[in-house]
Amino acid sequence: MTSIALRLAGACAALLLGACASTPSSSSIATTAPQAASSAAQRPLLLLISIDGLRADMLDRGIAPNLSRLVREGVRAQWMSPSYPSLTFPNHYTLVTGLRPDHHGIVHNSMTDPALGTFRLSDRDAVGDGRWWGGEPIWVGAEKAGLHAATWAWPGSEAAIQGVRPSRHQAFDEHIAPNARVDQALGWLDDRDAPHPQLLTLYFEQVDEAGHDFGPQSAQYARAVEQVDAAIGHLLDGLARRGQLDRTNLIVVSDHGMATVPAQQVLIVEDMVSMQEAEVVSYGQSLGIAPRPGQEAGVEARLLGAHPQYDCWRKAALPARWHYGSNPRIPPIVCQLHEGWDALPAERAAEKPRTGLRGSHGYDPALPSMRAVFIARGPAFRRGATLAPFDNVDVYPLLARLLGIPAAPNDGDPQALLPALR
Repeated sequence: MTSIALRLAGACAALLLGACASTPSSSSIATTAPQAASSAAQRPLLLLISIDGLRADMLDRGIAPNLSRLVREGVRAQWMSPSYPSLTFPNHYTLVTGLRPDHHGIVHNSMTDPALGTFRLSDRDAVGDGRWWGGEPIWVGAEKAGLHAATWAWPGSEAAIQGVRPSRHQAFDEHIAPNARVDQALGWLDDRDAPHPQLLTLYFEQVDEAGHDFGPQSAQYARAVEQVDAAIGHLLDGLARRGQLDRTNLIVVSDHGMATVPAQQVLIVEDMVSMQEAEVVSYGQSLGIAPRPGQEAGVEARLLGAHPQYDCWRKAALPARWHYGSNPRIPPIVCQLHEGWDALPAERAAEKPRTGLRGSHGYDPALPSMRAVFIARGPAFRRGATLAPFDNVDVYPLLARLLGIPAAPNDGDPQALLPALR
């Protein structure tokens, strides 16, 4: 599935049939702290950075000196497992809510809701409609606790969720260069005429973009990693000049990895199922298909089961390890492509024939190619430690703990990242 750059130009009651209300409670442990706002001046800044599409194994390539510095001076995970589906919007929102996509309602980069209509990354009105976004993202919890948040294009931050927006936010704009994004974030820290943020997020899509266009083994992908790494170096220098580097808990994550896709490994969706039989609600490596009335039996007979390049299930029968299938926004049939395959509508495939290697994600999160990055450095974190792999739902309880605010109900394990802390 394409990155935000390629596609992007909550009241629970509004989430039909309980898409937001299906949040868990048994595994959720609230993190409490007295009078969060009153101690804000003494609290270290929490800075969360996403590098979209950065594979975990890229940290071992020796091409990102600033990320390597953060690893030396802090902690890294062997890898972090994305949630299903391994797509940009579902996983970015999981990172800041601790909820699986099945529970927070952003079940795909493209989806439909009977009450709200259609959600697409390119539809700014839908992206900015808080009714799509279930759960409580970390910036909403921070603002409710009396802290201030500033977000740079993190998915969900353009919407008023539970009627709350971050104190400062920048909508996605692919024309703003990485270093300029850093300068904007540093400017938020310098601005004496606005509340000082205790939580700040940054987003970089360049690695994902290069991965889609040229594949994760390409020189272009490596150059994109170097470009974003340089921007992180610019950020570290800026924090150091302000005397804030050692008072900042800085966390770098990615939403998913990237797999190689040979040019010839493209399926035409209409060859899988005709548009007279079914509507394809969600495209990509995870396809969501809704049979048309009266066509259910025929579509199921055609699709369900194993195929050479993909597998299909009724949504209630999806693999349990994916924690996916109960949300009403998920269509009745889900087809998962095998690694290295794309599926496109015939019209789109004809518009731009593919040559050479490309890349994609959206595959089974258990695949090594889908593994994501987690690095953390700051006063809260140990130095030079390597963490065992964990699921990305575990990041949110850590964020709440670092801010000293209560954690909203979530799917994460609050004990999972304790080994990272001093």
